[in-house]
Amino acid sequence: MSPTVEQVRAALARVYDPEIRRPLTELGMVKDVQLGDDGYVRVEVFLTVAGCPLRDTITRDVTREVSALSGVRAVDVVLDVMSDDQRQALKASLRGGAPEREVPFAQPGSLTRVYAVASGKGGVGKSSLTVNLAAAMAADGLAVGLLDADVYGHSVPRMLGVKGVRPTVVERVIMPVPAYGVAVISTEMFKPDVDAPIPWRGPMLHRALQQFLVDVYWGDLDVLLIDLPPGTGDVAISLAQLLPSAELIVVTTPQDAAADVAARAGSIATQTSQRVAGVVENMSWMACPHCGPQHRVEVFGRGGGRRVATALSRRLGHEVPLLGEVPLDLGLRVTGDEGRPLVLDDPGSPAAAAIAAVAGRLGGRQRGLAGMSLGLTPVGR
Repeated sequence: MSPTVEQVRAALARVYDPEIRRPLTELGMVKDVQLGDDGYVRVEVFLTVAGCPLRDTITRDVTREVSALSGVRAVDVVLDVMSDDQRQALKASLRGGAPEREVPFAQPGSLTRVYAVASGKGGVGKSSLTVNLAAAMAADGLAVGLLDADVYGHSVPRMLGVKGVRPTVVERVIMPVPAYGVAVISTEMFKPDVDAPIPWRGPMLHRALQQFLVDVYWGDLDVLLIDLPPGTGDVAISLAQLLPSAELIVVTTPQDAAADVAARAGSIATQTSQRVAGVVENMSWMACPHCGPQHRVEVFGRGGGRRVATALSRRLGHEVPLLGEVPLDLGLRVTGDEGRPLVLDDPGSPAAAAIAAVAGRLGGRQRGLAGMSLGLTPVGR
């Protein structure tokens, strides 16, 4: 027997828009369902925009779910495009009636944990660490967003294999680009030429960061990771103003010069009233190329991460843990250049295991209840 229209619509409720990450039926994207003879099903789907880059993915997913129904022999997916009124209605639905310029993660009711990954200087592996943390958390089943706020040195798109990919925009609502289960946004995605420099100063940087936080449809995230530029410049200050609840993750390497600068970068929390979630020591050691991993070569010395954690604990007045020590691994460079996170490509490697452990510590933390509305109503006597 052929399926009913209700059964087909129930199957379509299992198809999620890849960018918005909500069911097509919930987003008003199912235009029509028609049943023909001999198990033929025609499904008409609205795309948000004519040039939707994931139209093939939607077609594939619709075909898969409907074909799985008993009695279905052929599925024809016909794509159409939303009207302006439909896009406006979708925009209102996505925002949930919230004001246009409101940063959702700064609201008291937000349960999203926001981590800003910072470093005192460049070249310590901050971006590769951020990318792999995001991929590891997503692989653990968390809803993860990654905002590449390293405006001048953006490398996240390349490391996640989405360099040159443009986000879809629906009535000025920006859909993040999906990569390995992570919702990604970067300045690079909005440049006419991805390799052109960005000559921006303070006010423009602030507006760009605000737009990424406000106009991007992040959805219901468990964790938002923000890859900051090195140092304590305009972007770090703007982030503290826009997201005062964001916690800092300070990345350093073992040597004294890097550790001293990293400690100063983390100390910005004394002025911004932010909390430092912890310190990650990158490039801690490498396996001897002759003896194997049983013999560690400490290329850049030792103890820099612990020194930074101790110094920040003393300056900030709360314990700043050393979250992990990530070894120097050629695989991090290779997979980053090829657009594949090491934690997914070679999860058994020492570096991937160390990063996954850090991701587990951060992803498993619960956000505190300070400033959050509990929805309690006093009962009169």
